[in-house]
Amino acid sequence: MSQVTENIKRLKEQIAQSAVKSGRNPDDIRLMAVTKTQPPALVNQAIAAGITLLGENRAQELCEKYDNYDKREELEIHFIGHLQTNKVKSVIDKVTAIQSVDSLKLAGEISKQAVRAGITTDLLIEVNIGEEESKAGTTPDEVEKLARKIAALPGVRVRGLMSIPPIWNENAGNERFFAQMQEMLVDIRDKNIDNISMEILSMGMSGDFDAAIKHGSTLVRLGTAIFGQR
Repeated sequence: MSQVTENIKRLKEQIAQSAVKSGRNPDDIRLMAVTKTQPPALVNQAIAAGITLLGENRAQELCEKYDNYDKREELEIHFIGHLQTNKVKSVIDKVTAIQSVDSLKLAGEISKQAVRAGITTDLLIEVNIGEEESKAGTTPDEVEKLARKIAALPGVRVRGLMSIPPIWNENAGNERFFAQMQEMLVDIRDKNIDNISMEILSMGMSGDFDAAIKHGSTLVRLGTAIFGQR
């Protein structure tokens, strides 16, 4: 058994334990393998171990690696990094969702390219929950307004929210941000806005996914925990 296979087995058990501890169904939480800088051969080990959801950070890297992935017809690939509008065309036919939507301009380009390709692309709105200058994402105050505008565009569906909280030394600090994200998602979902389903709450990475699951994450994005240090 490869190290990647062992890591995935262990992580699935840890995710299940975190879910049960929080009174949740483990089946409601998806494990994404974040493949940034990882060679296709290593990613294919993860796919062989049962991973069906990949997270790609860079458009050029995705395009270069895409044809080398095994079982592509069974894969879901989400784009999770900063996406420039001029790169949308190159990834639109390779991804099922784009998690890093933080502006109407980007959503508009995704809409345009999705319509041109004859597909519907799922979008998550990236929230800069800590309001850090160094990070992308819309501010918490603007999320609902942006979601409503994006929902009116053709060729896209608003499926939820994504966030990367500030790095804190204590888990309690991150828990506050995770709790805010959960509250925001539920609040928007309860308004039953057309073309906004708020089913996906993408948060939690290798160091903090236990706390994210406690606060409603439905998709944890793990890279280092699966593949080891880059």
